[in-house]
Amino acid sequence: MTRRTDDRFVRHRDALKTVTDRLGGIAYGGDYNPEQWPREVWTEDARLMREAGVNLVTVGVFSWSRLEPRPGDYDFAWLDDVLDLLHAHGVAVDLATPTAAPPPWFSHAHPESLPVTRTGTRQVPGSRQVFCPSNPDYAHAADAIVRRLAQRYADHPAVVLWHVHNEWGNHNALCYCDVSAAAFRLWLRERYETLDELNTAWGTDFWSQRYGDWQEIQPPRDTPAFINPTQDLDYRRFSSDALLRRHGAESAFIREHSPRTPLTTNLMGTLEKKIDGFAFAEQCDVVSVDHYLTAADPRAHVGLALNADLARGMAAGAPWMLMEHSTSAVNWQPVNVAKRPGEMRRNSLAHIARGADAVMFFQWRQAKAGAEKWHSAMLPHNGTQSSTWREVTRLGRHLRALTDVRGSTVDADVALVFDWHAWWALELDARPSAHLRYLDLVHSWYEALWSLGHTCDIVPPGSDLSAYRAVLVPSLYLVTDDDAANLHAYARGGGHLLIGAFSGVVDVNDHVRPGPQPGALRDLLGLHVDEYLPVRATDRIALSDGSTAHTWAERLVLHDATATLRFAAGAPGGPAPGEPAVTVNRVAAGSAEYIATHPEPAVLRRTVAALCRKAGVLPTADVPVGVEAVRRRANGGSFLFLINHLDESVTVPVRGTDLVSGRSYEGKCRLGGGDVVVVREYD
Repeated sequence: MTRRTDDRFVRHRDALKTVTDRLGGIAYGGDYNPEQWPREVWTEDARLMREAGVNLVTVGVFSWSRLEPRPGDYDFAWLDDVLDLLHAHGVAVDLATPTAAPPPWFSHAHPESLPVTRTGTRQVPGSRQVFCPSNPDYAHAADAIVRRLAQRYADHPAVVLWHVHNEWGNHNALCYCDVSAAAFRLWLRERYETLDELNTAWGTDFWSQRYGDWQEIQPPRDTPAFINPTQDLDYRRFSSDALLRRHGAESAFIREHSPRTPLTTNLMGTLEKKIDGFAFAEQCDVVSVDHYLTAADPRAHVGLALNADLARGMAAGAPWMLMEHSTSAVNWQPVNVAKRPGEMRRNSLAHIARGADAVMFFQWRQAKAGAEKWHSAMLPHNGTQSSTWREVTRLGRHLRALTDVRGSTVDADVALVFDWHAWWALELDARPSAHLRYLDLVHSWYEALWSLGHTCDIVPPGSDLSAYRAVLVPSLYLVTDDDAANLHAYARGGGHLLIGAFSGVVDVNDHVRPGPQPGALRDLLGLHVDEYLPVRATDRIALSDGSTAHTWAERLVLHDATATLRFAAGAPGGPAPGEPAVTVNRVAAGSAEYIATHPEPAVLRRTVAALCRKAGVLPTADVPVGVEAVRRRANGGSFLFLINHLDESVTVPVRGTDLVSGRSYEGKCRLGGGDVVVVREYD
C-alpha cells in the first residue's frame, strides 16, 4: 500500500481533514447555481439542503458573466447574499473561480482568444471553455476575476474550500492557433534548449523535417501524411502544461489572500485523456474527481471502482473528494439511462469505500433551461415528491452515520501502474494496431483484480512500489529509463510483476529502444520479441488451454523466462502457433511475468489470481464475484464495505456492527440484492 509517510499523502490528508472537521463529517452536497433562479427560490434551497443533510455546496463555477457583466464592472452583491444565506443555514461553500466559461463580452472583444481546431477552424462562443489556454488576454481577464474573488471572500465564514476552474481541458485542451504555436515554441526551448537537441529528440532527419530556426516549428496541425509522432506527443505534453500553468496562476492568487483555506480542482480520471492528472493532483491541497457511469456499459460499476482507486492514487493514498456524480441520468450520452432504485446510494458508498470523504453531485437543483436541463439533480424537476428526493435524503442520513469512517485509509497490497504519457504515446498515429487501446487494457486487467476481490492502488510508474506484494502493468509502451529501473528494482527486491504486451518499447521521445524488444524490459522479462503480430479486429487467437485471445500477439524468444501458456499449436491462421503467450522470469527474490497478447477475461483472471497467490495477496473478504469488498482502516480499527452488485441475496462471513442499521453480525451477514453494508469490524 502507499507509504503513509509520503509528504503528498500527509498534505492531501490534512487538507481534507481541515474541510471535514469544519463540516463535522463526510462532505455531502453538489454544484449550486443560484444565479439561474429568482431570489425567492434561494431561501427554499437553503431549507431543503438542511432537510437533505447537505453540508457543502459548490458555488460560482459558471458565474463569470454575473460577477463581471462588463469588463472591469464587478457585481458581488448577489454572491454576498448567497454565501450569507447558506452560512446562516449551516451549509458551507466550496467557492469556485468562474474561469471555465468566459462571458460573451470577453469573446467579442478578443476573438483571437477563441480556440482553433487541428484543421484550422476557429470555434465560436456559445458554450463553455471557449478559450485558448495560452491566450494572454484570457490570462489577464481570468487573473483579474480570481484576484477579486480571493480578496473579497478570503475570510468569509461560509468558505471552507476553494475550487479552481472546472474540469481543466475537458473541451479545449488542444488549441492549434498562432498564439498556441508561439507558446509551444517557448515550451520547446525550455525543454530542449537547442535546436540540435530538439532535432535529435524528434528524429527530424526522417522525411526531411530538420529545423534550422525555432520559428519554423508549428503545432501538429492537419498535414497531408502522418505528423511527426514526437511532435504530436510533445504537443500533448505542452497542452497539459499550459493548462497546469493556468491552474498554478489561479492557485497563487488564492493562496496569497486565503492561505489557510485548502484548494482543489475537479479532475476527471480516465474520463479525460488530455491532461496529466497526476501532475494536476500534485498542485492541489485536496484531490477531487468527477465520475459518471457509462450507461451503455453493464459493468459500469467496475469502471467506477477503477476511477475511485485512481483518485486515491492521485492523492498518494490519502482520502479524496468525489466532486461530481449523478443522482440518475446524465444529458450527454446517446441514451441517458436513469439509475435504478438504490443504484445512486450504491454508487456513492462505493466511492466512500475506496477512500472518498465526500459525496457531491452535479447538481443541487435541476436546471430548467440550457444544455444540462435533462441532467439529473438532487432536487429534480418534480421536486420533493420524487423518488430521487427520497433517495437523496436517505443517503444524507446514511452518510451522517458513517462519520467515523472519514480520515481512514484503504487497504491495498496490489498496485496497478497507470500513466497518461504512455496512454498518449500508444494511441498516436502509425502504430502497429489502432485496436490496441490503452483503456481497453487497463479496464480488462483491473476487472480481473476486481472480480477476484483484490483492492489495488493505481499509481504512476515512478512510485515507490516496495510496499506492494504484487504490481500489475497493463500497458507501458512508453517508459522512461528511471521508471524502467524502478520496475527492475521492485522485482529484485522480492516483488512480483505482471506486465502487458507491447510494453517497454519506446523511450521518453517515442524512439524505439535499440536492440531487441521489449527494450527497457527485455532483461527483466528474460526474453525478447522476434516480431509483433497484431491481428484483425474480428480475428480470435487460439491458446493452448482452449481459450482465446484477440487484437495482438508476439513471437517471443525465451532466454531465462519459461512459458506458462502458449498460442495453440497448428491453429488455423494463428499468428504464432505453439509459441509462448504468457511467461514468467525469476528475478532475484521476485518475479516478472509477461502477457504477449490480449486474452479473454477468464485467462486474464486466472493469470492474475496465480500471481496474487504467489505474492501472498489475499482477497479483502470471502465474497462471490459481483460483490465488492473494500476495507478502510484508522487508529487500529477497520471498516468493511460490502457492496452487492447482484440481483440476488448473498451471505458473507463478517463479525462487526453495521454503522447504518446498528445491526450486529457474529459470523455472517445476509446482504440483499443491490444492497450495501458498512461494518465496523470487531478486533
